[in-house]
Amino acid sequence: VAATGSIGTVTIATAMIATVQTSITNVSTALSKLGTGSRSLAGHMTFVNNLQDTLYAGIGNLVDADLAKESARLQALQTKQQLGIQALAIANSSASSLLGLFR
Repeated sequence: VAATGSIGTVTIATAMIATVQTSITNVSTALSKLGTGSRSLAGHMTFVNNLQDTLYAGIGNLVDADLAKESARLQALQTKQQLGIQALAIANSSASSLLGLFR
């Protein structure tokens, strides 16, 4: 390839055309690889977004389940407390009834 800036012969022109075609092929190959990588990256991004949404939903379900469990535990404790108070009231009334019999 001549460095004079002009194409002097058919052979040089043919060599330059071949060089340009090789360059076009190389650029097309590089663009194809970039396109494939871009599609692959888009697929990974979609997967990661879906995984993130699933994790957030799972965490939300765990928090809801814990709240429901704690609510049920609180209601059970309150019921036990009320039953204890009623048992004490019954026991106290029995003692006063028994004392009334001895008077």
